[in-house]
Amino acid sequence: MEESGEIMFLGQYEHSLDEKGRVIMPAKFREDLGDSFVITFGLDKCLFIYPREEWEKLAHNLETLPLGKKDTRAFKRTLASRALVSSCDQQGRVVIAKYLRDYAEIEKNVMIIGVFERIEIWDMKKWKGYAEETEHAYEDIAERIYEKEGLDQE
Repeated sequence: MEESGEIMFLGQYEHSLDEKGRVIMPAKFREDLGDSFVITFGLDKCLFIYPREEWEKLAHNLETLPLGKKDTRAFKRTLASRALVSSCDQQGRVVIAKYLRDYAEIEKNVMIIGVFERIEIWDMKKWKGYAEETEHAYEDIAERIYEKEGLDQE
């Protein structure tokens, strides 16, 4: 879903891994992902998938963080060393490497979700637990974010 030059991934899609660790990428996401994309460790025990352009923006932003900070070095090392350049095959499948599946505790069934500039892949059980927990607090979370960021100007 590209409008005004910006990539935007939205929605959620249930899929299953095959015996080779491949999953079908939703058709709505494949075009905006392009010929190659980056899969890496995400947060909350999911995987992040970035189109190359978005990955390069993220890398540029990370370059501005101070090298002297231990947390910065650790985060950058982990994110980059676990990153894998990938692509979809002719059937629209992507291989999820074993070390990525192990990190995200992905077994068989997954939820693939669009989160604006990136895609996330979750183990289905983990996603259901996370979604249930956060949906109950959605309005409270929104209120805190809007207050903190000054977005609730009327």
